[in-house]
Amino acid sequence: MPQSLSKVILHITFSTKNREPWLDRDVRPRVHAYVATVCRDLGAELVRVGGVADHVHIVTTLPRTVSQAQLVEQIKKASSKWIKALKPQYRGFFWQRGYGAFSVSPSQLDAVLQYIEAQQEHHRTRTFEEEYRELLRKHGVDFDERYVWD
Repeated sequence: MPQSLSKVILHITFSTKNREPWLDRDVRPRVHAYVATVCRDLGAELVRVGGVADHVHIVTTLPRTVSQAQLVEQIKKASSKWIKALKPQYRGFFWQRGYGAFSVSPSQLDAVLQYIEAQQEHHRTRTFEEEYRELLRKHGVDFDERYVWD
């Protein structure tokens, strides 16, 4: 077969360092737009980006020529640098070291997108930590609580 073809859809989530609420309502849409640019530049098809003040959710395809780790690293690295350059008050901004990435079946894509759209409402009653633990369990990811947070 002379051509490599794939369609891998990922739901990626990560928080700001120590879940600090850096992403206020003013900067959040700009950060989301920048994440879209980074994905596009890497050859990924961004489906949705959302989140609240302390974390993001990204649904994107995984390009054939980029590993999952490379994709997330480039999104975090480029967006962190961009955020820090916005204003002096953002110089202390960092993303958490780790991330969660989960495969999305095309048949479940709409449900995942609705979940991301409902982030504001969802986080009125639960923290990112609670949400993240639930995502890990739902997707069968084994984890040790001692090493999940930084």
